[in-house]
Amino acid sequence: MHLMDLESVDEALLDQLYKLVELEVKGHDTAVLKSYEWFAKTAARELGITVGNCWSLRKPNKNRFTLLKSVFIYKKHRVQYEIRTQFHFLQFHNLTGSTADTFLEYIQRNLPEGVAMKVTKVAVQALPKHLVPPEQVVNVEESK
Repeated sequence: MHLMDLESVDEALLDQLYKLVELEVKGHDTAVLKSYEWFAKTAARELGITVGNCWSLRKPNKNRFTLLKSVFIYKKHRVQYEIRTQFHFLQFHNLTGSTADTFLEYIQRNLPEGVAMKVTKVAVQALPKHLVPPEQVVNVEESK
């Protein structure tokens, strides 16, 4: 193997670092969401993951649909249907890529019926090489 090939392999094997992984869990039953939140926090503590803020919205998101009772006539007679969606948010801090993948796979496999999950990851990246810290810029200007 060439030296360039080894460098590309090393970069590919490096584990991604995540500063924050946020889960947005939504469903219709508050008790199920609270139970799932407890399950996720307990699983994170067992794996040694730092649990951040966990919160839910105070009021559910309500969608109302008004329809006619009859298919063709009787516009006076209507029915209203309402769908209430609860949201819970969980934050986990300072994870490696392999830990995050393992944890998320375990959490998602045990997701209850009627519950949806959205995962947001904030990755840590190295500073680009073309950027120079401010102290070095001042020293370069003084040397001219």
